[in-house]
Amino acid sequence: MVRVSLVVVLFSILLAAWPMAAAHGVSGRGPGPGAAKVTFRRIFQGSSPEFIEVTVQSDSKGATYEIRQLDEDPGAQPFEVGEALRSKIFALTQQLNEFQGQDLDVHRKIANLGEKTFRWQQGNVSHETKFNYTLNSAAAQLLQIFEGLARQQEHYALLERRIRYDRLGINDALLQFESDLNRGLIPEPQRLVPLLEQISSDTKFVEIARQRAQSLVDRVRHAN
Repeated sequence: MVRVSLVVVLFSILLAAWPMAAAHGVSGRGPGPGAAKVTFRRIFQGSSPEFIEVTVQSDSKGATYEIRQLDEDPGAQPFEVGEALRSKIFALTQQLNEFQGQDLDVHRKIANLGEKTFRWQQGNVSHETKFNYTLNSAAAQLLQIFEGLARQQEHYALLERRIRYDRLGINDALLQFESDLNRGLIPEPQRLVPLLEQISSDTKFVEIARQRAQSLVDRVRHAN
């Protein structure tokens, strides 16, 4: 009877402890895998910029980008990518089997357009693929998104510089942004709205620039 009672007590203790263990991720399989991230890199010597790298995480809007010439010091900068766009990035990545065993290059004699790399990483597992030019639809869409994000951050950095150091050049920077916006090359133009609003409300800038900035704010907000 003592043995039976002891077994019952131990079993009761285990049952009581199980929810707590589960809540802390304790199970026979160990803790779940960490968040995944996708990185795009383009190296194109002789172009401007020569080096582009953008990394997006599956579980966070926090991302990083690096845009520079190859002889410049490396250094990634933080920015944000919205949930909808991140979902699209990882859906396309899944279509490409997370780049495992993927040969995306067209393998034809065409001009050098820069070495492009897609890399997927989750914990200690990673897969990557390199190509110059691809006809794969999912890869082409993913390339357009990442190159668009890099272009978007270039516009953001240019506007910031002009606001601080070159007020007379602000209208030219706005025209460049508007041109890419017209061509649908900016994935998340709403990220630039705070800078555009700053320009439109500052009387230190020329009137034509202020009006253009406000027009772009209205356009982006209407599109969203």
